Amino acid sequence: MSRKPSVLITGASGEIGHALIARLAAGDPDRPIVTLDLNPLPPESAKLVRQAVHGSILDTALLDGIHAQYEVDRVYHLAALLSTRSEFSPALAHKVNVEGTLNLLEFAQKAGESHGRPVAFFYPSSIAAFGLPSLEVKTKAGKVKEDDYNVPTTMYGANKLYCEHLGRYYSRHYKQLAAETQSGKVDFRCIRFPGLISAETVPSGGTSDYAPEMIHAAASGEPYACFVRPDARIPFMAMPDAVDAIFRLMDAPRAKLSRTVYNIGAFAPSAAEIEAVVHAAFPKVAMSTQVDEKRQAIVDSWPADVDDSAARRDWGHAPAFGFASAFGEYLIPSIEKRYAAE
Repeated sequence: MSRKPSVLITGASGEIGHALIARLAAGDPDRPIVTLDLNPLPPESAKLVRQAVHGSILDTALLDGIHAQYEVDRVYHLAALLSTRSEFSPALAHKVNVEGTLNLLEFAQKAGESHGRPVAFFYPSSIAAFGLPSLEVKTKAGKVKEDDYNVPTTMYGANKLYCEHLGRYYSRHYKQLAAETQSGKVDFRCIRFPGLISAETVPSGGTSDYAPEMIHAAASGEPYACFVRPDARIPFMAMPDAVDAIFRLMDAPRAKLSRTVYNIGAFAPSAAEIEAVVHAAFPKVAMSTQVDEKRQAIVDSWPADVDDSAARRDWGHAPAFGFASAFGEYLIPSIEKRYAAE
């Protein structure tokens, strides 16, 4: 048991969770970190946390137990059923992504009421929350603002958009008909991430994974058929910049934040531009296009780029990697080294 201010991270076994644990432990070693995940933590992460709880975000008794043991004043809610699996199992996606998030928001509300100060709650959303009706509209729209085209076409996107609204409700309007104000106990902060590209993890078939799939295939000497058209365009970001953005947002004074949900971006190349960079690094690898019409339709419904001016203004979003440096200095060298060592 610890009555020190503590951190709870759900879905902590993934790459973002790994990076969060390392930076949180280095930045404030006296603040206990508690994780909740169905999967075990990597050994290097496990040694940095006070307690790694094995279980589900749907288990409210488990969450009540964490609340009883720890004075949690910061939540990073990363656990989710991701986009591809959500399309195959929409009812399960709703249960995990929506009901699970509601459980965590209730947890944060109780914690805030218990220790008398707001619980900072980070929620990762996605460009899947957008839904543009046609390629013509997408082309004319250019950089899309947070509140435009919020008509997602995927279950994952619908889940994310609704949970953004839930977070704003808990933060600003919770039980607004009660005699005394009960909102403000949850300080909900959300980033709508673009496609994230990592040098550390192997792509798992996600809708935006054509970019990392190209690099991994080329570095391993395998031919690659891209599943979207050469002109397909969505925003991307290198994983280190995504993690840095989380810390920038969570460290920002609450008074500086004009929104609960922020777009962020870094670069927005076409599939052809990505292929050209990868092919220049691996000229002998055969690359082609074999469009998957269903996944292409989803990519076409996402913005070609996002307007992230609010994030840059309010909390200093400033990605270190542009298109050329992300591929030339981070992704291609790291992934090439990975396969050379095998």
